[in-house]
Amino acid sequence: MKQAKDTIKSIQKKASQIPQFVPEIDPHMIKEQSFSFFKEFKAFALQGNVVDLAVGIIIGAAFNSLVQSLVKDLIMPFFGLLLGGTDFSSLYISLRGSFGSLAEAQAANAPIIMYGLFLNQVINFVIVSFSIFIVLKIFLKGKTEALVDSKKK
Repeated sequence: MKQAKDTIKSIQKKASQIPQFVPEIDPHMIKEQSFSFFKEFKAFALQGNVVDLAVGIIIGAAFNSLVQSLVKDLIMPFFGLLLGGTDFSSLYISLRGSFGSLAEAQAANAPIIMYGLFLNQVINFVIVSFSIFIVLKIFLKGKTEALVDSKKK
């Protein structure tokens, strides 16, 4: 028992010699700082730019699904027809063996390169990029016209 008390005293003595790297923290300061943090966050989140960004992201997601449907359901069938009835989504290269269809290769868990799906995504990207370019061109044209009108007045 005496040995345990001596060990505790020696640990306490050594601990008192260790410099304190963490300062004492006042609990009231934590509360004030956390409220300050939330006030700052609220001010940031309600800024016009953040709200505009959120609306832009939501509209962008809806626009993306619209363009994906445009590519998948309207444009790719025409490309397939021009290339002799080819369905791009079924184009693949098997790295092991020969299969009659993409479904057979996938069922056999064969390593495959689905370059047809990649071509779909490339075309999708080009259409989305072009669409965004057109929308921005129209938007910026309206902004510059409004700026010129305001300078004339």
